[in-house]
Amino acid sequence: MAVQCDGSHCQAPRLQTYASDIYTRTGTELMGSNPIRRKIALSAAVIAVLLAPAALGQAPLSLRQAVSMALEKNPQRKMAVADQHAAAAGVQEARSGLLPRVSFTESATRGNDPVYVFGTRLRQERFTVADFALNRLNTPTPIGNFSSRFSGNWSLFDSFANVKNLARAKDLQQAAGHQLERADQETIFRVVQAYLGLLLAQKQQDVAEQSVKTAQSILDRSQARYQSGVVVQSDLLSAQVRLASRQEELIRARSNLAFAAAQLDTTMGVPADAEFQPSQGLSEGALPRAALPDLEKRALASRPDLKQIEAQQTAQEKAVSIAKSAFGPKLNAFGGWETESATLSQVQGNNWVAGLELQMDLFQGGAKKAQLTREKALQERIAAIHQAAADQVRLEVRRAYYDFDSARQQVVVGQAAVGQAEESMRINQNRYDAGITTITDLLTIEEATRRIQTDYWEAVYRLRTSYANLELATGTLSASSAVIQP
Repeated sequence: MAVQCDGSHCQAPRLQTYASDIYTRTGTELMGSNPIRRKIALSAAVIAVLLAPAALGQAPLSLRQAVSMALEKNPQRKMAVADQHAAAAGVQEARSGLLPRVSFTESATRGNDPVYVFGTRLRQERFTVADFALNRLNTPTPIGNFSSRFSGNWSLFDSFANVKNLARAKDLQQAAGHQLERADQETIFRVVQAYLGLLLAQKQQDVAEQSVKTAQSILDRSQARYQSGVVVQSDLLSAQVRLASRQEELIRARSNLAFAAAQLDTTMGVPADAEFQPSQGLSEGALPRAALPDLEKRALASRPDLKQIEAQQTAQEKAVSIAKSAFGPKLNAFGGWETESATLSQVQGNNWVAGLELQMDLFQGGAKKAQLTREKALQERIAAIHQAAADQVRLEVRRAYYDFDSARQQVVVGQAAVGQAEESMRINQNRYDAGITTITDLLTIEEATRRIQTDYWEAVYRLRTSYANLELATGTLSASSAVIQP
């Protein structure tokens, strides 16, 4: 029977009917008429279908490959790239303020306004003595005009406002670059978290499968001892209940694994039904350590988001300077050349004009002063933001450092505990077979063994993710990080 997978969900056609058929064929012979046994048989059939190989045909995927794919396809990173492109366009726009501007205008007009007619005839160079007649001056006949005009202006001096505006745009572009760098680091961290989360889900499923086997073994031992009259039926019932509980945990573990795979796909920026098989396993690995004061210094010097705020702070200083430039004089050059004609086919007159213009605003109702005050207030605000961000960075580094240190110690403890728990389980199974211990003691040891194994793999997951978070907090996380290496 084929299992069909769509995204993070797997569906088995006619699953319940299929499981019921298995029970009908084997339940009576194997499990008898006990209701709990029938439930266990049905659950086993369901799990057998759910555990059908779903990974066949999946492409192997390393953590480094997942990071590279996310840096190319993740939509949040694409937003940061778009912001960087917009900032680059802002630099180009600011640079255009230093260059002259030239425009061309083509117009067609017609009318009998006396002033318009008088001036048009002059520009067309068609004015004659007869046009001085009073009736022609006061009530002229309508006249048409086609005008072609080239005009230009150039700001020769504006109290350095354009120069400062260009420098400010470059600072904002630099800030956008730091924003993109931080977006890359956050994307890498999310991929590491999702990839290791998938590996953890696989380990949790392995632990759940092993727990089912152990519970089945305990049930077999209890059933053999019950049939031989050594123990009472309550031992067998307890073992059956424990097996059903472990089967339910296995179902949840498989669902968590499917969701973890979809979460990794989404983080990489690919469809949630993309099929990848991690090529790496969850392991402790060798992760370097550093002193907390060194990490804090590194964070304050390397964090891209702090550099982004610093660039914005520099840009705001230039905004204050630009507001001050508005109080200074401006010197502009202008000029134009124009042709005038009554028809499109023949140019009848042309003229040009050029000049310089000195401009200084004497009174604007306090608008410029208000603008300067506002820019200074924004400058103070960004300075406060930078201080708050630096304090937050120190806290983030400390939290990440302590999380990594505690996870490292938990892994050391958990590694030893796993071996001890497995040996204890083996000994207590032998003691139960010999009738030295009770089913309650054996089930307690089984529960402790499962919990210790689960805690160990969760500690390994926290170890590697907390190290990635520590590098994220210090601003050094990259695709070549030790946590990403296989």
